[in-house]
Amino acid sequence: EIASCLVGSEMCIRDSYFALLNRNLYFCIMGIIKVENIRVFANHGCLKEETKIGSDYLVDIEVNANLKTSAASDKLSDTVDYVLLNKIVREEMAKPSKLLEMAVQRILNRIFKEDNLVDKATVAVSKINPPIGGDVEKVTIKMSQSRKN
Repeated sequence: EIASCLVGSEMCIRDSYFALLNRNLYFCIMGIIKVENIRVFANHGCLKEETKIGSDYLVDIEVNANLKTSAASDKLSDTVDYVLLNKIVREEMAKPSKLLEMAVQRILNRIFKEDNLVDKATVAVSKINPPIGGDVEKVTIKMSQSRKN
């Protein structure tokens, strides 16, 4: 019995990358790549002082991709390059925004534009010690997006 599924634009045939679920229904098991606690200094915020003096930020990225080919080939060209993900974060965080939502959306847009292997991405940007009146360690904006077919 052969089972298959589409992942992005690639057809997967049943093998060790599948999990059996209810009565011969098979799904491809996707890989997850995380790049966590990317530290950046940036100038985001609605207050003039925030954009003038800047703040420290932490960025986390999680991407889902079919890693079957790279697991077999051992080639960087067959996987999601986390050096590229780090570069995207640094470049997009360097562009001032009033809202962190704007910075997160720019990062998501670039990930899907620059890496065709990514099927889903989640980006979280945390502002360390935000100026919101009180002892607050950080505030985080987290957004997810899936590739549009």
